[in-house]
Amino acid sequence: MQVKCTICDKINDLNDSSFQAKRLRNRRTYMYLCEDCYKRIADKTNARHATGKFKLYEERKNEEEYI
Repeated sequence: MQVKCTICDKINDLNDSSFQAKRLRNRRTYMYLCEDCYKRIADKTNARHATGKFKLYEERKNEEEYI
């Protein structure tokens, strides 16, 4: 299966029976990222976490009293 990276437009080949290829075929909303782009995004995200200004906001759930 040929796939195209959504960021750098590099075309790669995936094994048809691999988990990632099945995910891309069955769920069209998943994007493929090549290893270089994936690693670059991971490094930049980890650098943002290290600054201390990066916050992940968790969804507030209302707990019902009677359950």
